[in-house]
Amino acid sequence: MSLKPTKIAVLVSGGGTNLQALIDAERRGELGNGKITLVIASKPDVYALERAANAGIEGRVLARTEYDSIASYSRALADEMLAAEIDLVVLAGFLTIIDEQVYEAFPNRILNVHPALIPSFCGKGFYGLHVHEAALEKGVKISGATVHIVTPECDAGPIVLQKAVEVKQDDTPETLQKRIMEQAEWKILPEAVRLFCDGRITVENNKVYIN
Repeated sequence: MSLKPTKIAVLVSGGGTNLQALIDAERRGELGNGKITLVIASKPDVYALERAANAGIEGRVLARTEYDSIASYSRALADEMLAAEIDLVVLAGFLTIIDEQVYEAFPNRILNVHPALIPSFCGKGFYGLHVHEAALEKGVKISGATVHIVTPECDAGPIVLQKAVEVKQDDTPETLQKRIMEQAEWKILPEAVRLFCDGRITVENNKVYIN
């Protein structure tokens, strides 16, 4: 008897490079029991939707601009994913604020990848190139990426996986961003998804235990 697949929704707002890493991992059989069944974009015409279409995955647009509040948008998003019987939600460059309605609908079932070693360079305002600008300004010798479970407090949820990446003296925010994506984000995000889908993640006292 085959196991029922773990249905994954990936939420995107842009180009979808992390989505592509997940699609490629699934093709290689590296998501365990996981299957990406839905991609939701917070705005129309983003390239991530094209990536989904090319992979034969259903893509939907739930445009933030069409909702008058974070609350109404969050409710619609939660309802959409509940209706699709989603088991795991992955934020992959999803730059839209959502509220507790989504977290309550999917407790400990939302993963995010952040391009730094949390608790460094995280929280409000730390996204995209801002993260790497701050790391270079501080002169850190290593940075990296973190996959964590999403909670209402920004970037403060239980940490699932981290991977360090060397910072080079001649780095720009763009070169550091690229290296962290290639060497860390695209590796640990699929791995964290696989661990979840294989039932190996337990959360206790705001900490993740991998069994």
